[in-house]
Amino acid sequence: MRATVIHAPHDVRVEEVPDPAVQHPTDAVVRVLRACICGSDLWAYRGVAARVPGQRIGHEFLGIVEEAGSGVRGFAAGDLVVAPFVWSDGTCEYCADGLTTSCPQGGFWGSVGSDGGQGEAVRVPFADGTLVRLPADAASDDRLLTALLALSDVMGTGHHAAIGAGVRPGSTVAVVGDGAVGLCGVLAARRLGAERIIALGRHRARTDIALTFGATDIVAVRGDEAVAAVRELTGGQGAHAVIEAVGTEQSMATAVAVTRDGGAIGYVGVPHGSGTGLDLSDMFDRNISLRGGVAPVRTYIPELLADVLDGTIDPSPVFDRTVALDEVPDGYRAMDERTALKVLVK
Repeated sequence: MRATVIHAPHDVRVEEVPDPAVQHPTDAVVRVLRACICGSDLWAYRGVAARVPGQRIGHEFLGIVEEAGSGVRGFAAGDLVVAPFVWSDGTCEYCADGLTTSCPQGGFWGSVGSDGGQGEAVRVPFADGTLVRLPADAASDDRLLTALLALSDVMGTGHHAAIGAGVRPGSTVAVVGDGAVGLCGVLAARRLGAERIIALGRHRARTDIALTFGATDIVAVRGDEAVAAVRELTGGQGAHAVIEAVGTEQSMATAVAVTRDGGAIGYVGVPHGSGTGLDLSDMFDRNISLRGGVAPVRTYIPELLADVLDGTIDPSPVFDRTVALDEVPDGYRAMDERTALKVLVK
């Protein structure tokens, strides 16, 4: 089959690789219908995150079960399914607590020795604990299928940030970052009842999506100017809840500075760079809470799935370019050059 592999920074290729097969009774093989490129994939593409030459890449996909191992009870060939970006056994104490990303037997798609989502098929370990079944008729609805793909990562990650930030009905929320996760954070904040949502971003096409998703205000500057603007919009106090969806020192410093005393930051931006942007003394004095990390998307999919299916939320607009599998390298270049927000792979 064909799959995307990374050989070196800025060297992503689509190559022939061995077909996946059931190796353990709890495995399933899924033929991929939709995949996508994540902003976090760019850290490997740019050489910030190390990869072994020839390693698979991609961690967001949905598709059709082609084969299920003898120990799989919940799925059969022909089922339409979505996979979270981490597989998990569904039986350990962490999974029972909803922290599926800490499952001792779990792992990330594209890690050494595993299939990546940006390929024709994927071997799924612990299929019963990992996959979520989708309505069969969704396969014929292109927009719905695209919206459902967002459940594999960005929608659940935005929701995780909103939960970590303590978004509640009537609250004021600031969202730092206008990538797909930040935009889904806007959507999640609106879903949780936020009254005011301030989106920080400088790319008009992206902030237009933020407005569609429920943002009430746009702050199109950075650093001290952004802090001053948010403070002005909130009567000098800052936001009750802040979503940090970038992961740089500057973005975290901005998040702290725009948080209201007694407020909270939900952070989901993959940390990169040399600093944290955190002033613990300032956070201590102002009673600012910090909560977040790798989103346990598998835990969130069922509740978010219901809202996607009934039209309450529609994250599909975050996909603004579509490529075929052979065109994935072009998709990486487009996202790296910021001419695309998030690339869908058909």
